[in-house]
Amino acid sequence: MSLDPPSSDSRPQAGPVFFERRELDLILRVYGRMVAAGEWRDYAMVGHKDVAEFAVYRRSGDAPLYRIEKRPALQTRQGQWAVIGEGGVVLKRGRELPQVLRVFDSRKFQVVE
Repeated sequence: MSLDPPSSDSRPQAGPVFFERRELDLILRVYGRMVAAGEWRDYAMVGHKDVAEFAVYRRSGDAPLYRIEKRPALQTRQGQWAVIGEGGVVLKRGRELPQVLRVFDSRKFQVVE
């Protein structure tokens, strides 16, 4: 039994940010649809102290094609969800994940000559 006085910061230490089952289900549905279309082939998930990241790749050796980020600290400001494209360009940001994932509904680009 320890007789040390309680620390002044008695809040529980927060663990890394990660996706909830419901959120991961929505993300994996989009991923499955894009894999079936032949657009994506690989993914990676990482949970950090302040952000959770789901990165998708065209090929496993490439840089991420898109990153879906969850930053709970931004929930009341810009929204905790963001889809980030190649080069760090924010394609969509918002408070609700389904609304942010709609950016992939119109991801077919045509070259105009």
